[in-house]
Parts: sequence; structure tokens; C-alpha cells
Amino acid sequence: MATVTVDINGRPHQVGCAEGQEKRVMALAAQFDRHVREVAGDVGQVGDLRLFLMAGLLLADENQDLKSSVQLQPTSDDAAVLEALNAAAERIETLAAGL
Repeated sequence: MATVTVDINGRPHQVGCAEGQEKRVMALAAQFDRHVREVAGDVGQVGDLRLFLMAGLLLADENQDLKSSVQLQPTSDDAAVLEALNAAAERIETLAAGL
């Protein structure tokens, strides 16, 4: 397992991922960071946990809209992406437990 450091809302976070998925995780983190910063711009700095939750809900909403409008086909990258998302979720849970 590899580890990458991603910047979310101006703070570094280490995230585990499958070997070879580092660039993908960094790209996903950059997308998530844009959503977090958008939420922070709308509601202010209400704490990482709340910002992450709101940004996650925005991404889930976008995902649901895409699923509704596009027939998704499974790819060989699905398992790696799922692993990266699970690692990110574990990191968020760890951060939340520390608040």
C-alpha cells in the first residue's frame, strides 16, 4: 500500500491507496478540495468535519445525478477507486474522532 499527502482546505492529510493509484487519489482529493473550499466560501469555516460532510453530500448529489442520466459500465479500475475511497473515508473518520 502506498501513502500520499493531499491538501484539503489548506491542511495536509496522509491517505493510503493501492500502489500505482497515487495520481488518481491526488486528483480525487483536488476535486474534493474544490468542493470543500466552495462550501467554506458559502458558509464560512465551520470546522473540517462539517465542511467535509457538506462537500461529501455535494459530491454524492452530483454522483446521483450522473447515475440518473448515464448508464454506468463497470471498469477494471472500480476496485482500485473503491479502495481509495474507503481509505479516504477511514481517514475522515479518524479526523472526526479527534475533534
